[in-house]
Amino acid sequence: MKTLKLAVAFSDLNAANRYAATAEGVLFSSTSESTRHLPFAALFVGATDDIQAALRAGDVGVYLVCERTLKNMPLSLLGEDELPAIAGLFAMVASSSLGAREADLHWRDRHAPLALEIHTTMTHYYQLTVLHRFAGPDWNGIAVCCCASEEDLRHRFYNSREGEQRISEDVSHFADTRKSPRRVIANARRFQPDIVNRPGFSKDHFV
Repeated sequence: MKTLKLAVAFSDLNAANRYAATAEGVLFSSTSESTRHLPFAALFVGATDDIQAALRAGDVGVYLVCERTLKNMPLSLLGEDELPAIAGLFAMVASSSLGAREADLHWRDRHAPLALEIHTTMTHYYQLTVLHRFAGPDWNGIAVCCCASEEDLRHRFYNSREGEQRISEDVSHFADTRKSPRRVIANARRFQPDIVNRPGFSKDHFV
């Protein structure tokens, strides 16, 4: 399944939580106590009708993305108890030799099946392919690879050393591994504004 969404990246977890409370989607928050070394501290993936608010809040970057669901259900359909326990977020810069379009096709058609074969502990898998960059680093996509525990993500992400080598070789084919930032390990939380309790709201609006 493919869905258009907004991806908003933050350097500050508190700012990310404040923004997420005004939108509708899933916030991935870094588990690291210090996020200065990370490309972002949090990533919101969801819907909004206010791009300007996203641009004001997302100090790292704001992107229009297509969420490709490759394992489990789309993020917007997951209940609170169905959200990923832990996620690895991999921002990707396309290989200059392939270009953005060809790199994305390889990521979708060649790498995704390989990842599903080798990352056997994954519980959820999404590719956020960037369709438009409003602001921020020139990333071409963000992989969201989820596991049942941080132990699985850190130490059992590959089914074998051979599998790890195959993934590494394939990634180096479509991505610029020197320009692509390091992985962010994050927890997931759903946000859905309670519009029924907002001042001035009336259920008659829907009658």
